[in-house]
Amino acid sequence: MSGRPLIAWTIETALDSGEFSEVIVSTDDPEIAEIAKSEGASVPFTRPSHLANDTATTGEVMAHAVDFMMNNGFAGTDVCCLYPSAIFVTIQDLARSRELLLGDHLYVMSVIEYSHPVQRALFFGSDDVLTPVYPEFAFTRTQDLEPRFHDAGQFYWGRTVAWSQTLPAFGNARAYKLSGGFVVDIDTEEDWNFAERLHAVSKDLSTN
Repeated sequence: MSGRPLIAWTIETALDSGEFSEVIVSTDDPEIAEIAKSEGASVPFTRPSHLANDTATTGEVMAHAVDFMMNNGFAGTDVCCLYPSAIFVTIQDLARSRELLLGDHLYVMSVIEYSHPVQRALFFGSDDVLTPVYPEFAFTRTQDLEPRFHDAGQFYWGRTVAWSQTLPAFGNARAYKLSGGFVVDIDTEEDWNFAERLHAVSKDLSTN
Protein backbone atom coordinates (compact mmCIF):
# COMPACT_ATOMS: atom_id res chain seq x y z
CA MET A 1 0.00 0.00 0.00
CA SER A 2 1.69 3.21 -1.22
CA GLY A 3 5.01 1.37 -1.40
CA ARG A 4 4.91 -0.23 2.07
CA PRO A 5 3.40 -3.38 3.57
CA LEU A 6 -0.20 -2.73 4.63
CA ILE A 7 0.48 -3.45 8.30
CA ALA A 8 3.32 -0.91 8.39
CA TRP A 9 0.91 2.01 8.20
CA THR A 10 -1.19 0.71 11.08
CA ILE A 11 1.83 0.02 13.28
CA GLU A 12 3.15 3.52 12.57
CA THR A 13 -0.14 5.10 13.64
CA ALA A 14 -0.27 3.03 16.82
CA LEU A 15 3.31 3.95 17.77
CA ASP A 16 2.89 7.63 16.91
CA SER A 17 -0.31 7.88 18.96
CA GLY A 18 1.48 7.51 22.28
CA GLU A 19 -1.52 5.58 23.60
CA PHE A 20 0.28 2.25 24.01
CA SER A 21 3.01 0.97 26.29
CA GLU A 22 3.65 -1.71 23.68
CA VAL A 23 2.39 -2.50 20.20
CA ILE A 24 2.07 -6.28 19.72
CA VAL A 25 1.32 -8.13 16.51
CA SER A 26 -0.38 -11.53 16.66
CA THR A 27 0.51 -13.67 13.64
CA ASP A 28 1.52 -17.17 12.61
CA ASP A 29 3.37 -15.92 9.52
CA PRO A 30 7.18 -15.49 9.85
CA GLU A 31 7.28 -12.89 7.06
CA ILE A 32 4.60 -10.74 8.71
CA ALA A 33 6.41 -11.14 12.04
CA GLU A 34 9.65 -9.83 10.54
CA ILE A 35 7.88 -6.90 8.91
CA ALA A 36 6.15 -6.05 12.18
CA LYS A 37 9.41 -6.10 14.12
CA SER A 38 11.18 -4.01 11.49
CA GLU A 39 8.41 -1.40 11.87
CA GLY A 40 8.87 -1.23 15.65
CA ALA A 41 6.19 -3.63 16.92
CA SER A 42 6.74 -6.62 19.20
CA VAL A 43 5.97 -10.21 18.20
CA PRO A 44 6.42 -12.06 21.51
CA PHE A 45 4.53 -15.20 20.47
CA THR A 46 3.40 -17.14 17.44
CA ARG A 47 -0.34 -17.35 17.01
CA PRO A 48 -1.44 -21.01 17.33
CA SER A 49 -2.73 -22.73 14.21
CA HIS A 50 -6.29 -23.11 15.52
CA LEU A 51 -6.49 -19.30 15.71
CA ALA A 52 -4.92 -18.74 12.31
CA ASN A 53 -7.75 -19.66 9.99
CA ASP A 54 -10.88 -18.14 8.46
CA THR A 55 -13.15 -19.29 11.29
CA ALA A 56 -11.20 -17.91 14.25
CA THR A 57 -12.92 -14.90 15.78
CA THR A 58 -11.41 -11.61 16.82
CA GLY A 59 -12.47 -12.34 20.39
CA GLU A 60 -10.61 -15.65 20.44
CA VAL A 61 -7.46 -14.13 18.99
CA MET A 62 -7.57 -11.26 21.45
CA ALA A 63 -8.20 -13.57 24.41
CA HIS A 64 -5.10 -15.55 23.48
CA ALA A 65 -2.99 -12.40 23.12
CA VAL A 66 -4.25 -10.80 26.33
CA ASP A 67 -3.78 -14.00 28.35
CA PHE A 68 -0.21 -14.25 27.08
CA MET A 69 0.45 -10.65 28.07
CA MET A 70 -1.08 -11.05 31.53
CA ASN A 71 0.93 -14.21 32.13
CA ASN A 72 4.09 -12.34 31.23
CA GLY A 73 3.89 -9.29 33.45
CA PHE A 74 1.38 -7.03 31.69
CA ALA A 75 -0.50 -5.03 34.33
CA GLY A 76 -2.54 -2.69 32.14
CA THR A 77 -6.30 -2.45 32.20
CA ASP A 78 -7.00 -1.38 28.60
CA VAL A 79 -6.07 -3.12 25.36
CA CYS A 80 -6.89 -2.02 21.83
CA CYS A 81 -7.45 -4.42 18.96
CA LEU A 82 -6.35 -2.56 15.85
CA TYR A 83 -6.83 -4.40 12.58
CA PRO A 84 -3.80 -4.37 10.25
CA SER A 85 -6.02 -3.08 7.46
CA ALA A 86 -7.12 -0.04 9.52
CA ILE A 87 -4.80 2.22 7.55
CA PHE A 88 -7.06 5.28 7.71
CA VAL A 89 -7.39 5.37 11.50
CA THR A 90 -5.68 8.45 12.94
CA ILE A 91 -3.85 9.06 16.18
CA GLN A 92 -6.72 11.40 17.09
CA ASP A 93 -9.20 8.56 16.61
CA LEU A 94 -7.25 6.34 18.99
CA ALA A 95 -6.91 9.04 21.65
CA ARG A 96 -10.52 10.24 21.51
CA SER A 97 -11.98 6.75 21.47
CA ARG A 98 -9.92 5.65 24.46
CA GLU A 99 -11.40 8.51 26.47
CA LEU A 100 -14.83 6.87 26.02
CA LEU A 101 -13.77 3.71 27.84
CA LEU A 102 -15.24 4.87 31.13
CA GLY A 103 -17.38 3.56 33.96
CA ASP A 104 -19.07 0.22 33.43
CA HIS A 105 -18.41 0.07 29.69
CA LEU A 106 -16.21 -2.86 28.73
CA TYR A 107 -15.50 -1.82 25.15
CA VAL A 108 -15.42 1.08 22.73
CA MET A 109 -15.95 0.12 19.11
CA SER A 110 -15.57 2.14 15.93
CA VAL A 111 -18.79 2.54 13.98
CA ILE A 112 -19.85 4.31 10.82
CA GLU A 113 -23.22 5.51 9.59
CA TYR A 114 -24.82 3.63 6.72
CA SER A 115 -24.47 5.69 3.57
CA HIS A 116 -28.16 5.13 2.78
CA PRO A 117 -30.98 4.53 5.29
CA VAL A 118 -31.22 0.79 5.95
CA GLN A 119 -34.96 1.23 6.55
CA ARG A 120 -35.31 1.54 2.78
CA ALA A 121 -33.54 -1.77 2.10
CA LEU A 122 -34.93 -4.08 -0.58
CA PHE A 123 -34.67 -7.79 -1.27
CA PHE A 124 -35.40 -9.89 -4.31
CA GLY A 125 -38.67 -11.74 -3.82
CA SER A 126 -40.17 -14.39 -6.08
CA ASP A 127 -39.38 -13.82 -9.77
CA ASP A 128 -36.86 -11.18 -8.64
CA VAL A 129 -39.60 -8.76 -7.69
CA LEU A 130 -38.19 -6.02 -5.46
CA THR A 131 -39.75 -6.12 -2.01
CA PRO A 132 -39.13 -3.73 0.92
CA VAL A 133 -37.43 -5.33 3.90
CA TYR A 134 -39.25 -2.83 6.11
CA PRO A 135 -42.63 -2.16 4.44
CA GLU A 136 -43.59 0.36 7.10
CA PHE A 137 -40.87 2.70 5.80
CA ALA A 138 -41.38 2.10 2.08
CA PHE A 139 -42.82 5.56 1.49
CA THR A 140 -41.04 7.49 4.23
CA ARG A 141 -38.72 10.22 2.96
CA THR A 142 -35.10 9.21 3.48
CA GLN A 143 -34.33 12.51 5.22
CA ASP A 144 -36.98 11.67 7.83
CA LEU A 145 -35.45 8.32 8.78
CA GLU A 146 -33.21 7.94 11.82
CA PRO A 147 -29.55 7.21 11.05
CA ARG A 148 -28.31 3.68 11.63
CA PHE A 149 -24.72 2.56 12.18
CA HIS A 150 -22.63 -0.54 11.67
CA ASP A 151 -19.33 -1.89 12.96
CA ALA A 152 -16.60 -0.14 10.99
CA GLY A 153 -14.19 -3.06 11.32
CA GLN A 154 -11.26 -0.82 12.30
CA PHE A 155 -10.48 -1.00 16.02
CA TYR A 156 -11.88 -1.91 19.44
CA TRP A 157 -10.76 -0.74 22.85
CA GLY A 158 -11.53 -3.17 25.64
CA ARG A 159 -10.84 -3.99 29.25
CA THR A 160 -8.31 -6.80 29.69
CA VAL A 161 -10.84 -8.81 31.69
CA ALA A 162 -13.41 -8.46 28.92
CA TRP A 163 -10.97 -9.65 26.26
CA SER A 164 -9.72 -12.50 28.43
CA GLN A 165 -13.24 -13.78 29.03
CA THR A 166 -14.31 -13.15 25.40
CA LEU A 167 -17.24 -11.09 26.61
CA PRO A 168 -19.37 -9.77 23.72
CA ALA A 169 -18.96 -6.20 22.56
CA PHE A 170 -22.58 -5.72 21.56
CA GLY A 171 -24.47 -4.62 24.64
CA ASN A 172 -21.21 -3.74 26.42
CA ALA A 173 -19.67 -1.16 24.09
CA ARG A 174 -19.79 2.57 23.61
CA ALA A 175 -19.63 3.84 20.05
CA TYR A 176 -16.91 5.93 18.50
CA LYS A 177 -18.26 7.40 15.27
CA LEU A 178 -15.86 7.53 12.36
CA SER A 179 -16.26 9.84 9.40
CA GLY A 180 -17.32 8.02 6.26
CA GLY A 181 -14.72 9.75 4.12
CA PHE A 182 -11.78 7.45 4.81
CA VAL A 183 -13.01 4.09 6.05
CA VAL A 184 -12.55 0.85 4.13
CA ASP A 185 -13.20 -2.61 5.56
CA ILE A 186 -10.98 -4.69 3.27
CA ASP A 187 -12.65 -8.03 2.55
CA THR A 188 -12.38 -8.37 -1.23
CA GLU A 189 -9.98 -7.52 -4.05
CA GLU A 190 -12.31 -4.70 -5.02
CA ASP A 191 -12.04 -3.32 -1.44
CA TRP A 192 -8.25 -3.53 -1.69
CA ASN A 193 -8.12 -1.66 -4.98
CA PHE A 194 -10.42 1.05 -3.64
CA ALA A 195 -8.37 1.35 -0.44
CA GLU A 196 -5.18 1.65 -2.48
CA ARG A 197 -6.59 4.54 -4.51
CA LEU A 198 -8.03 6.22 -1.43
CA HIS A 199 -4.78 5.86 0.47
CA ALA A 200 -2.86 7.51 -2.34
CA VAL A 201 -5.30 10.42 -2.24
CA SER A 202 -5.06 10.71 1.54
CA LYS A 203 -1.24 10.83 1.39
CA ASP A 204 -1.40 13.55 -1.26
CA LEU A 205 -3.78 15.59 0.91
CA SER A 206 -1.55 15.23 3.97
CA THR A 207 1.48 16.56 2.10
CA ASN A 208 -0.26 19.54 0.49
